[in-house]
Amino acid sequence: MSKLLVPYYEHPAERPDAWEALIAAAPWLYGVVLNPASGAGSSPDEAFAAVAARLCSAGVRVLGYVDTAYGRRPPQDVVREAARHRAWYGVHGVFLDQVATSADQLPYYADLRAAFFATYDTYVTVVLNHGAQPHPGYARIGDLLVTFEGPWSAYRPTGPAGPDTCHLVYGAPPDAVAQAPVHCLVPGQLPHPWGTLPHRLEPVS
Repeated sequence: MSKLLVPYYEHPAERPDAWEALIAAAPWLYGVVLNPASGAGSSPDEAFAAVAARLCSAGVRVLGYVDTAYGRRPPQDVVREAARHRAWYGVHGVFLDQVATSADQLPYYADLRAAFFATYDTYVTVVLNHGAQPHPGYARIGDLLVTFEGPWSAYRPTGPAGPDTCHLVYGAPPDAVAQAPVHCLVPGQLPHPWGTLPHRLEPVS
């Protein structure tokens, strides 16, 4: 059965109806990516903390957004930001963005996973957003691999869409069909596609 991984980058005070729709959709969600300030930010946001708590209570896996700059960001900074997400928002894991695809960076991401498990007090879900097909070795590091991120007009994913594969597609029409078991197809366009929800969840205005 397919599930939705929703990276939703709007403040709860600006779009409370959309966050209510996400909470109501709990049974169909793989998870929701929390992104208060292009990451955890410099201090807790009470509105995000409240909505994260409600998502968790509804049984939704909440993931904190952390950019890795394709393996160029100092790993200690990535681990610290993940720890802030956990401390401030009670997330279940991390959504690592701008993840490398080459074998050269496998040790960097393997070390990050080990550090997350040393920092958290429970199991950590690690989602790797490559945006393209990565080296097979990443399947041993991430619980879920995003192997396509891009516009519907370019949605021609390569490689097998295994059970641990996710596609993130923007500019998608209402009848769009995903080719991965975990996905998110939204109508939004650049520069801010992840300010919209999938068609079936987006509240009618």
